[in-house]
Amino acid sequence: MAIIPQQTLFVWSDIEDLGDLERLRLVLEYMPDEELMQALEKERGKGRDDFPVRAMWNSILAGVVFQHISVSSMRRELSRNGQLRFMCGFHKGKVPGAYVYSRFLKNLLEKEEMINDIFNALVNELEELLPGFGANLAIDGKAISSLSKRENKNQEEDGRRDLDANWGKKEYKGVREDGTAWSKVVSWFGYKLHLIVDADYELPVAYELTKASASEVKQGHEMIDELNEVHPELIDRCETLEADRGYDDTKLFVKLWDDYGIKPVIDIRDMWKDSDKTRQLLDYENVIYDCKGNVYCVCMETSRERAMCVGGFEKDRKSHGTLRKLCPAKQYGIECKYIDKCPVKQGIRIDIDIDRRIFTPIDRASYKWDRTYDKRTAAERVNSRLDESFGFEKHYIRGIKKMKVRCGIALCVMLAMAAGRIKEGQAEKMRSLVQSA
Repeated sequence: MAIIPQQTLFVWSDIEDLGDLERLRLVLEYMPDEELMQALEKERGKGRDDFPVRAMWNSILAGVVFQHISVSSMRRELSRNGQLRFMCGFHKGKVPGAYVYSRFLKNLLEKEEMINDIFNALVNELEELLPGFGANLAIDGKAISSLSKRENKNQEEDGRRDLDANWGKKEYKGVREDGTAWSKVVSWFGYKLHLIVDADYELPVAYELTKASASEVKQGHEMIDELNEVHPELIDRCETLEADRGYDDTKLFVKLWDDYGIKPVIDIRDMWKDSDKTRQLLDYENVIYDCKGNVYCVCMETSRERAMCVGGFEKDRKSHGTLRKLCPAKQYGIECKYIDKCPVKQGIRIDIDIDRRIFTPIDRASYKWDRTYDKRTAAERVNSRLDESFGFEKHYIRGIKKMKVRCGIALCVMLAMAAGRIKEGQAEKMRSLVQSA
């Protein structure tokens, strides 16, 4: 917390029922920002201090909590809200001018690493506060449009142009109820925020901001490795990683399971040719499988296909494990005249090394895979909160450096709010950043 000296006349209980101010109190009190404050104060040095560093920083956090999309909007709020001014530390009743904020934000941009340190400190704190934190992770990329609408031909840096953003594109595909295929292409000019979140508590554990054109798969590889360096205990605890088909990459599947023991639960793209709907499973002449991981036994007399039953995963068999598949006739009591002749009546084992994308430690054909994959929506909900509660749907930010710092501060506020509510016995409300505590 950026502590403001000489606040003995101020009693926190006075704002317990004031909604937004209560939320801000939680953020200010539980934000581990003392090192950042000391660094900024050291750079400022001695002399006039009409607008202290701590008060300026607190007002920046207030702007995030109060959902202000610009400095001008925040300054108007400070002008009309005396309690907020006092809470931030502007005890003389004055509101900093726009030029004061410009200088402060310019200094803050040079402290990107310290903001990252605050974020990581909060993640470490939540690891201790929340049971099972990090057991299930989800990763997703979020489009953030720049205030600029297109690339500027004038590449001269003047602090107003956005010279860092570029065009990004994401394609969505699906099948309608009538069986026809559909596709939708979304493009934007700006940036992409890559997030790894705890899929159970819906809280971020890692982030990276890139240009819009950056590959999600490439960033996924780098973020997992970095997360292992910064939070090794969290990676050791992690059991699954959920992601949409944008992260469908064989090397990522292999890295997660072989290097970190994390079960990938990632949607798969159909990369087979149209004529190649199924393939024969090696060593079994009457077993076939499709690109979605469904395995079928084919009756040797009638050629009828039946989906084989899920029998679980055997981690210690073969190099990286095997999937058990069971005879549907025996498991479901289906009459099969030729079961005695069937070579797979006792079940089969599938080495996942046959195809690491299709055959994963959690069987794609199982109910468990569906339930686990549904947790991926946690990342989408965090992205939605960034838009709705933190102002990224409409903003006035230009430049990747400003955007990185703004994203870092917003995510720190999200984690500090969660930590504060847990410590004050409000764990059931830790995700609520809009409603008062």
